[in-house]
Amino acid sequence: MHMSSRLHPAAAHRTTRQKLALERMLAACADFRSAQDLHAQLRAGGARVGLTTVYNNLRTLAERGAVDTVLTEDGETLYRRCENDSHHHHLVCRVCGRTVEISGPAVERWAAAVASSEGFVDVRHTVEIVGTCSGCVNTPTRPLDSQA
Repeated sequence: MHMSSRLHPAAAHRTTRQKLALERMLAACADFRSAQDLHAQLRAGGARVGLTTVYNNLRTLAERGAVDTVLTEDGETLYRRCENDSHHHHLVCRVCGRTVEISGPAVERWAAAVASSEGFVDVRHTVEIVGTCSGCVNTPTRPLDSQA
């Protein structure tokens, strides 16, 4: 936990104009976006917000379950407003970024069984399946991870 959150727990849930602008931006975006992309869009729209503030707010929203996160194959975290309130996983196209929310009852049972067999309790997990969607399989474009 970030030290300032520990010292000032109310600050993590405080509503600021920057946080509201970010939440509006996320609500308007259907696809996953990087913190840098969201920051650039906010600035282009006239919002006075720093990149650190965007990262901190995204982290708080992710911890609350208000945004989904996925990791690209190169380790960058992408964010999107949650479409589904229940626990779910993601199937992500590495070319176009198309994302499908999926449930995985077999994964849930497996994770619980493995954790239990090792004596773990209060376990969380994430599963991201990355591949190429049918719309991109014959498209000669670079994967999202290599586009900069």
